[in-house]
Amino acid sequence: MISVRPKVAELVYQLYGRSLHPELFETYQSRTVERGSYKATVQITSAGHLVCWQYHGLILTEVAAAANHPLPQRRRLMSYRLKGERTDRVDIRAGVSYEMKFSLEPADEEKFAAYQRELSLHATRHGMLQRFEPSARFGSAALSYVNIDCRDKVLCVQAFHTFPDDCAVLKIQSWYRVGGA
Repeated sequence: MISVRPKVAELVYQLYGRSLHPELFETYQSRTVERGSYKATVQITSAGHLVCWQYHGLILTEVAAAANHPLPQRRRLMSYRLKGERTDRVDIRAGVSYEMKFSLEPADEEKFAAYQRELSLHATRHGMLQRFEPSARFGSAALSYVNIDCRDKVLCVQAFHTFPDDCAVLKIQSWYRVGGA
């Protein structure tokens, strides 16, 4: 399947208090984990990633997608352009919280190439890795790497998305907590 990543300037980060229709996204990889009393499905998509976390009827959906992607407004809890750095937290209900941190880091070509190699090497042992087609004939391929760390009361998702045309790396880390963990 041929896939080219959108430009980093076109991306947004959003959190919803609901599920999103799967047909809204082109999914390349998917993994479902269950631990304690929660369940999470993590997907690498054409523009970034999607996490759908469920706990006792509560659903939170995190998505990194293109800004022009047709996503709903209803029950959107957070929405940010993916540029610079940002952290945020929301307490959903007693004992349930969500926290995120992202940073978009520019790099020179040498540092970017080293980062791409490091992600590829790490992915052979852990997580999910998706290589995208280069946007230019002799360009580098973009990568998406997602690592999932499951504990009984905490799910941590680390996503790394590279953008060779911009020599930039997007890092997103999110925590889903239950029981005041």
